[in-house]
Amino acid sequence: MEIEQCNIPEVLLLKPKVFGDERGFFLETFRQSWFQEQGLDHQFVQDNHSSSAKGVLRGLHYQMEQTQGKLVRVVRGEVYDVAVDMRQDSPTFGQYAAAILSEENKHLFWVPPGFAHGFLVLSEMAEFVYKCTDYYHPESEASLRWDDPTVAIDWPLSQYGISAPSLSDKDKDGFLLPDAPTFDSRKF
Repeated sequence: MEIEQCNIPEVLLLKPKVFGDERGFFLETFRQSWFQEQGLDHQFVQDNHSSSAKGVLRGLHYQMEQTQGKLVRVVRGEVYDVAVDMRQDSPTFGQYAAAILSEENKHLFWVPPGFAHGFLVLSEMAEFVYKCTDYYHPESEASLRWDDPTVAIDWPLSQYGISAPSLSDKDKDGFLLPDAPTFDSRKF
């Protein structure tokens, strides 16, 4: 697997080797020993799978307790995936890294603990799968506003014919960065 560092060094784009022929393809998406060799010595405890229609924006979510790192990928369709640094003392606090993940490119995105995470569906439908380093803890979940002016994420809405994202009520009511709960970067 090839590793590409994003503009935030802890956020990684992983490009697996894909072996394919006229019958289909094979790729390895996770091997604990390889991750450990790369310094990503995390134990994954929960797998999630979601399906969303074009224009759905999920996020930007994070948990203040049972903080999750996420290894994410798309098995059907295409999304614009985003990680925002919520570690208050980090030199990249409030900055974001982003990547397009699709069933065609088969890339994986590593979102470390201490980051808010979200994605926008660019295709007619997308299936999104992710491994988490801790369990879902709804009591401590927070949501950063997708359109926070300080973070200023360049969501590719118009490029994909999306006039406005489809949001849950929780995401519509998310925090702006100055009011959002943050992490002590020494925790990670």
